[in-house]
Amino acid sequence: MKLHVGITCLLVLATSASAFAQTMKPGLWEISTQMQGSGQMGEAMAQAQKEMANMPPEQRKMMQDMMAKQGVQMGAPGAGGGMTVKVCMTQEMVDRNEVGRQQPGCTHTYGQRSGNTMKFSYACTQPPSSGEGQVTFTSPEAYSMKMTSTSAVRGKPEKMDMQTSGRWLGGNCGTIKPLAVPKK
Repeated sequence: MKLHVGITCLLVLATSASAFAQTMKPGLWEISTQMQGSGQMGEAMAQAQKEMANMPPEQRKMMQDMMAKQGVQMGAPGAGGGMTVKVCMTQEMVDRNEVGRQQPGCTHTYGQRSGNTMKFSYACTQPPSSGEGQVTFTSPEAYSMKMTSTSAVRGKPEKMDMQTSGRWLGGNCGTIKPLAVPKK
């Protein structure tokens, strides 16, 4: 269960840049995330990374195949507790501003862009969580993002700070399939 929570957090982070698609190139993106959480959420993320690293090869392959069906290829845990995922974004997804998945029960608010930065916030009902952050565009091929998220774990508020960087690897996604975007 803890592994599932950690993987879900990573998938949400991997697709957090959806509102900013108009400045991004389609193709293969590598998204690296560093997370620091308080309490059980932080422990769950550390445990998820440890479990993934210690999985038998066949179980790890099964997990990787399951994630690949969702359009995500996960790299090895990064330094300092970070993770890296590869995500395929099509031109259509970029044009529609729908690079990421909108989770059911979540609302997103995007502020006006100021120079190369934009602020955003979100609130979800299932599971109850909220957050805010800022993305900085270095170019159509790179961005960085800082975000703070708060959720309830077993009735107690938990905070997680995330720093993410995305870099475009090229126009060809290879074997990585585009993210499945739900129909509106």
